[in-house]
Amino acid sequence: MRAVVQRVNYSFVDVEGQTVGRIGRGYMALLGAVEGDTAADADYIIKKIAGLRIFEDENGKMNLSVRDVGGSVLLVSQFTLAGDARHGNRPSFSGALEPESARQLCDYVAEELKKQGIPVETGVFRAHMEVTLLNDGPVTILLDSRKEF
Repeated sequence: MRAVVQRVNYSFVDVEGQTVGRIGRGYMALLGAVEGDTAADADYIIKKIAGLRIFEDENGKMNLSVRDVGGSVLLVSQFTLAGDARHGNRPSFSGALEPESARQLCDYVAEELKKQGIPVETGVFRAHMEVTLLNDGPVTILLDSRKEF
């Protein structure tokens, strides 16, 4: 499972002109499931998102988590994170997990983060979404449960 986590001042996601998820300070996380991902991969991503310390403390050092600052997470599923553009210029998405299993893993990530007391908003799975954010820093972190990067 892969995630792109951005520290944001705010973020929201619209579907067909309607805002379906909105947060203030926190993380905007794009989440992609790849073939072979299981709950163990999702658990790795959950642990990383919940524990990631990329907010600055009183000394200006990145040392605080989203929980520490009372932030929220906007999770948006994005199958294109499974894209492979190593050969040619048109990415292959054959490595993406099939939709129903991917939906279950994305829902699982959202629910488990909520159980940890982190407010979570989401996009709409398989919908065309417009995501708006104000990246703070900018700070962007790549996560991969297989630790390929």
